[in-house]
Amino acid sequence: MPPQAIFKWGRIHPMSDAHSSNKAILYALLANFGIAVSKLVAALYTASGSMLAEAIHSFSDCANQVLLFIGLHQSRKPASREYPLGYGKVTYFWSFVVALLLFSLGGLFSIYEGWHKLHHPEPVSKLWVALSVLAVSILLEAGSLAGCLKEIAHLRRGKSFGYWLKNTRNAELVVVLGEDVAALVGLGLAFGFVGLTAITGNPQFDAIGSIAIGAVLVAVAIFIAARIKGLIVGKSAEEDVEEAIREEIKRSPGIEELLRAITMQFGPQVMLAAKIRVTPGLSIEEAVARINELESRIHEKFPEIAWCFIEPDDKD
Repeated sequence: MPPQAIFKWGRIHPMSDAHSSNKAILYALLANFGIAVSKLVAALYTASGSMLAEAIHSFSDCANQVLLFIGLHQSRKPASREYPLGYGKVTYFWSFVVALLLFSLGGLFSIYEGWHKLHHPEPVSKLWVALSVLAVSILLEAGSLAGCLKEIAHLRRGKSFGYWLKNTRNAELVVVLGEDVAALVGLGLAFGFVGLTAITGNPQFDAIGSIAIGAVLVAVAIFIAARIKGLIVGKSAEEDVEEAIREEIKRSPGIEELLRAITMQFGPQVMLAAKIRVTPGLSIEEAVARINELESRIHEKFPEIAWCFIEPDDKD
């Protein structure tokens, strides 16, 4: 049997996942840049440690979203001899880098800044400016989170949010969601602690706020890194997609048994490899025709399948 009849290189299909990721990242970038500049001005004006921590967090988020755009752009490079399965996994690398930056530049620096001001308190002033900026920032960040959740809703396909979060292979949206949630929680903490500082006149509350914000960023960074780790190592396609592919193979004419099927996620695309036992008595030409028909149906029903390798065999 000619190899090209059995092993078929799938075409790369445009995915709605990438479009949704781009929109979610753009929402976050636009919101964060405006918020970051406002926070920095307020931090310099009021000498608030919580505001400085928030400004650093927002500038860090802007840099992170630029990195995610770079990852999405690089992931679209065509496959080459050196990278025969394409560059889809490059998005996982940049998402992991974002988690590291969120942990170090955002989280650890905020904790350090708060610790420093806790032991060397500095007077703060005009805190109404900081509170005003924080209130507006909360509204803008809520808009960014709403945009992210809207794009996630397009991809959930009726599944619960918890199921999507646990099983999604979309690293970019996980990162943007984590950043937006961390930002909202951080803004709430900053507003509370700056408010306490304004009421009591005690700058230590402001320093504690900076430490609390840093702790939230570190926790979210660890969560993101843990989710991305599995994708970098090599995760299968989502469980329901994999099961649907298995069922499609099993009920195909000329296929007596599915011996084994494995999938692997490469960004928005999936690689499929399967071993099948063809119906006894089929000629080589008939078996090739059945396999080609099966591959065509798989590519039509599952456009995320970019590579399809099907091997006829009599044992696993």
